[in-house]
Amino acid sequence: MKALITWGGWDGHEPDRVAALFRDMLVAEGVDVTMTDSLAPFDDPDLLRSLDLIVPVWTMSELSRTAATNVSEAVARGTGLAGCHGGMCDAFRGNPLWQFITGANWVAHPGGDGVKHRITITSDDPLVAGLPDFDVETEQYYLHTDPANIVLATTRTDVVTWYHSPNGPVYMPVAWTRAWGLGRVYYNALGHRASVIADGPPAEMLRRGLLWAAEGKAAAAGRSVDHLQHAGNHG
Repeated sequence: MKALITWGGWDGHEPDRVAALFRDMLVAEGVDVTMTDSLAPFDDPDLLRSLDLIVPVWTMSELSRTAATNVSEAVARGTGLAGCHGGMCDAFRGNPLWQFITGANWVAHPGGDGVKHRITITSDDPLVAGLPDFDVETEQYYLHTDPANIVLATTRTDVVTWYHSPNGPVYMPVAWTRAWGLGRVYYNALGHRASVIADGPPAEMLRRGLLWAAEGKAAAAGRSVDHLQHAGNHG
């Protein structure tokens, strides 16, 4: 299998260190990994379609409509997409297509960093099977999420009181899977710093998610997306 890890954007999320963690996870599983601090590969549709997995580690920044479309078309044909925290769902805020592919966009982290909260496993899916609920002290992401996501883990949002609190607590998705055409998409909201996902259940969740997304390419072999194609939403 072949994977591309592309990292950059806001330095506060330690994109180089997070990318290195992902690289080590994949290399340990025999995946051929290319790692770059450039978004230029997103301008090469043939390259993207040749990959088993794309791992973006870019907080904020900008992505052209053409580049987002290239990623969309590759994932729709089976290339996996997987990532974490702001590196995937607080990336390219001005690009609605990216938000649609990934299944969410970040809107807040009430209380900032160092908020103690519990991650509750809510599924018996193999991606989380056997993993315990666990506590973390890090940013608790509040996301606007796609109701079509298949949620694997949640966190309750009443640990910090803020302007959203009068609406009542909700169980905010932390990790999920979704389909994009024939491709598999995996996201995990943990990972504000590399240390948060370096070991324990967070690391295992991500390891499984990366591999699951990558394995979708083989599962899509010989299938066509022709019946799913549409001219697109141009706003």
